[in-house]
Amino acid sequence: MRRATKISSAAVGLAVLAVAGTAVAAAQQGDGDWPYAHHGAASYTLAAVGDVACEPDDDENAGTPASLKCGSPTLGGMSAEFATAKQATEMHPDAVALLGDEQYQVGKLTDFEKSFEQAWGGLKMLERPAPGNHEYYPYTKKGDNEAGQNGAGYFGYFNGHDQAGTPNTQGQAGDDTAATQGWYSYDLGNWHIISLNAECDSDAFGHDCSTTDDGLLGKETRWLAQDLATNKRQCTIAYWHQPTFSATTASTATVPASAPGADGIEGAAADAWWKLLYRHHATLVLNGHQHAYARLRAMNPAGQYDPAHGIPEFIVGSGGEALDTLAGTPGDYANPNVVTAQAGAFGVMKLTLKSHGYDWSYQPTLPGPGFDSTALKYRDTGSGTCR
Repeated sequence: MRRATKISSAAVGLAVLAVAGTAVAAAQQGDGDWPYAHHGAASYTLAAVGDVACEPDDDENAGTPASLKCGSPTLGGMSAEFATAKQATEMHPDAVALLGDEQYQVGKLTDFEKSFEQAWGGLKMLERPAPGNHEYYPYTKKGDNEAGQNGAGYFGYFNGHDQAGTPNTQGQAGDDTAATQGWYSYDLGNWHIISLNAECDSDAFGHDCSTTDDGLLGKETRWLAQDLATNKRQCTIAYWHQPTFSATTASTATVPASAPGADGIEGAAADAWWKLLYRHHATLVLNGHQHAYARLRAMNPAGQYDPAHGIPEFIVGSGGEALDTLAGTPGDYANPNVVTAQAGAFGVMKLTLKSHGYDWSYQPTLPGPGFDSTALKYRDTGSGTCR
């Protein structure tokens, strides 16, 4: 399926989504206000963002340096996550694609409840998350020393939990079992949407990042191949946390060795998944991890510009926690496939999913630390087709 893209750049009725399958049932409860009115078959709105909520400054996190918690002047803090949640709500989305690192620093359930929930809880039943490294891995940087949660807080929050805090094994974040760690797919109209878990360097995955052996990541990759093979929708989006191709100077950027940027342990997954998605003519890939917004040209698995068959990548890691530094400047980005990018403000991307194509719109909503209102002048809008 070739995609033609029309670009203009300056620089989700309630859809109740099936948990473990690929169906969507649109609630039709009259013609009243969102989110209860049926949206209609003409188009669907998908809000997309990652890297959202600061770590609460409470007694439980007394050992975390103040610079890493809500209230730090170098973070977006509660005001930023409330701003992006308000922006997403005003989109009246049919679904919200959360691109990982929903809750810093290690995604404890109590942290989800005290931070992410405060701002984004109103959209919870529309949220279709993917986990990030901060939901799985320990955090031992910048004077901090917190144990990894291996997804326990993430699944406990999105799937619910028992009175002891043990996560339910099924829910809107997918199945949470020894054999499955939350990868799933769902449909919106003519669109097939896939959420993947790239956090393979964790106890839950046995620290096995091979996509070809019998480990959990190998099983996930085989599931993806089967899911793509049986998909009947014309248009496909896949999202996971660490981006395949980089737009920032962050040393943890995950890209294959063939692409501009720094390698990461999860790069084998991103590389294998991109090859599968390319083979099955996927329309878009969405990622977070890098605390910025960036749109990259349609690329093949080697990171080469491929306007006929390549997949555009959007990085939307501007959900509120912090901002990174871009690699290069407009017109001279380190990765020549970066078309446009910004890391001066927080914001959410809006995707309008039509029967045979899509529109995108990104406009930040709150300046980042050290930036003023001029950062809000950034715009990136355009359209593309899947045919």
